[in-house]
Amino acid sequence: MTVAVTVFPGSNCEQDVVFALNDLGVEAELVWHREKDLSGFSGVVLPGGFAHGDYLRTGAIARFSPVMAEVRRLAGDGAPVLGICNGFQILTEAGLLPGVLLANRDLRFICRPVHIRVESTTSILTRSARVGDVLEIPLNSYEGNYTMDPANPSGRVVLTYSDANGTVSEAANPNGSADNVAGIADRAGNVAGLMPHPERAIETLLGSTDGRVLLESFGASVWEFAAGKPAHV
Repeated sequence: MTVAVTVFPGSNCEQDVVFALNDLGVEAELVWHREKDLSGFSGVVLPGGFAHGDYLRTGAIARFSPVMAEVRRLAGDGAPVLGICNGFQILTEAGLLPGVLLANRDLRFICRPVHIRVESTTSILTRSARVGDVLEIPLNSYEGNYTMDPANPSGRVVLTYSDANGTVSEAANPNGSADNVAGIADRAGNVAGLMPHPERAIETLLGSTDGRVLLESFGASVWEFAAGKPAHV
């Protein structure tokens, strides 16, 4: 089984994602955004960065890249599809996840560790965690203010911003996200996105290993999908 890690013009976190997945025993391969065939892959990660320079609106141009037709096909087949930061924004723009990511409440770029609480384990992102777990993971974005689309409320909140004790409050909300949302999944649970970067929290040298449980969840789902089983729980 191999995971495709997409590369758009302006992506800059793809190598970190490949390193993290390899460290967890998951084979990963970079694929250019013009790729039209992902039939050899059992899952996809859309990494962080500034796809197409984030011109027009984050993810609004990337959604039209040729590879997105294959991302949609894999998502429809039940394969694990994960978007991190800019990848999360692309998935919402593509309609694979509900909602939209707006500029941060304070109109400032945020680059610091934050705490997030696991709200649901029925997704390819959180299945190996426990409800109530509090994770410390770096946040690195300007447009991470999640707003639910009232015309398309489908989807489930799987991660919320909290304090170190797991208390979800406005004080623990770094960017103004509705209901402190940090990560969501689609109704089936095989497509998920989050704004913090789990690939930057896999070694003690990085200050936290809390990102491992999220990527381990994704890896386990990829293994199951490759074995012909549903990728979600």
